[in-house]
Amino acid sequence: MHELSLAVALVEQVGEICRKERAERALRIEVVVGALSGVERDPLEFCFPLAAENTVAAGATLVVEEVPVTLACRACGERTRPEVPFIRCMACGSTNVEVVEGRDFLIKTVEVI
Repeated sequence: MHELSLAVALVEQVGEICRKERAERALRIEVVVGALSGVERDPLEFCFPLAAENTVAAGATLVVEEVPVTLACRACGERTRPEVPFIRCMACGSTNVEVVEGRDFLIKTVEVI
């Protein structure tokens, strides 16, 4: 379960943010998880409280924003949202596409006190 290592890394980054902001602790953490990021929401939400124990993130609310895949088609120029795992343009069917959204796993905001 790699979500545990991701949750630990997330808590470490939140700890660094709290140190930089001279904050006592984090209250709310919002993360963005793309459909192609390889991160599963439920295991991440399960692992987060375990990773946050005895840290500045203990008791913080974790908010996960799931982002669907968005493709830019090089053939027709359209931006579409495919039905994963089929990575093709939904307008023309071309597989000559670029993923422009949906790969990220990042911290969006951290509310601290």
